[in-house]
Amino acid sequence: MEILEIKEKYQLRREEAADYLRKLADSLARHNEVEFVQHGKTVRVDVADQVELEIELEIEADESKLEVEISW
Repeated sequence: MEILEIKEKYQLRREEAADYLRKLADSLARHNEVEFVQHGKTVRVDVADQVELEIELEIEADESKLEVEISW
């Protein structure tokens, strides 16, 4: 049973997406947590010291997709 699910989708420039990922990575490295804001409320989730990282790359004729999943 899910307690909470936050799903967001943005249209960003490549540089903006990279900046978002850097901020997420910094949060993981420095604060051992991730933070999301939804409907004016901040949700912080502690991240375990050991995580599983899954990377998936799909290349198709009309689009490409890179998925990064971190679970613990």
